[in-house]
Amino acid sequence: MSAGIQPAELGFFTAIASCGSLSRAARELGISTPAVSKRLAQIEARIGVPLINRTTRRMNLTPEGEVFLDHARRILAELDLLNEVLGGSKDTPKGLLRVNATLGFGRLHVAPVISRYVARYPEVDVQLQLSVSPPALTEDQFDVCVRFGEPGDARVVARRLAPNRRLLCAAPSYLAARGVPRTPDDLRHHNCITIRQGDDAYGTWRLNGASAESEPIKVRGNLATNDGDIAVQWALDGHGILMRAEWDVIRYLQSGRLVQVLPDYRTPDADIYAVYPKRHQLSTRIRTFVDELVAAFAHLNAGGGCPSTAGLT
Repeated sequence: MSAGIQPAELGFFTAIASCGSLSRAARELGISTPAVSKRLAQIEARIGVPLINRTTRRMNLTPEGEVFLDHARRILAELDLLNEVLGGSKDTPKGLLRVNATLGFGRLHVAPVISRYVARYPEVDVQLQLSVSPPALTEDQFDVCVRFGEPGDARVVARRLAPNRRLLCAAPSYLAARGVPRTPDDLRHHNCITIRQGDDAYGTWRLNGASAESEPIKVRGNLATNDGDIAVQWALDGHGILMRAEWDVIRYLQSGRLVQVLPDYRTPDADIYAVYPKRHQLSTRIRTFVDELVAAFAHLNAGGGCPSTAGLT
């Protein structure tokens, strides 16, 4: 038996790691679970280190397995890009495109773009994964990530799709019952709906006044979730004040079901970007997909002004 790692084993191991279990990997690969286990054991025996810790209920990668996975994904991505650049897909996109976005925004805005994209380019296979906490940009799990806020990483290309800001808002019924906040400090005495997402400090809202200095406000409330759509629904039901991206609440602000709170104070901007590794700039499918995103977001208008609490008591 030849020593060292065989090229075909890179995709095999990546499939196991992505599936999270040998049985799911077996279904993905179209072979039996014992066959997956035997092949994995052969790889580990040949290279002399365990790659996966296996128990009856779960599996996780060893430190050596993490290194293997990192290099395997990078090598497979480079081979795929090389085939694309040198092959026949320079003009016609084809191959696998892995996209990541946040839960609510991905469902509402990214998924429809993918639907139109694959109708135009049927030779591209798109895998969309929605997540509460976006993966690190240094990982090679995805080809394109749709992110809020410009990433400060020189290794990636960040193409701005649309402006975006977070707004404070509440239902008129809540404000009629509890009163309208006049200053950020008033928020401490209100029921605030909080969202556990990303790297933002949980329960801390930052507001910018006329001085443009960010003022952190520690808020509290009896409702918290990691799903933005649920938080919006709670606000619509009159349970409290919510901080949410304008893209997610603009239709309710325009209809009057929500009104903006503290409109003279701004939260930090969170413009929307399509992010991908610099080494993928030559990829036709990535370039055409990002172009599709740019075109789609150019026609989405979140403007029109936001109804505020002016006139409410």
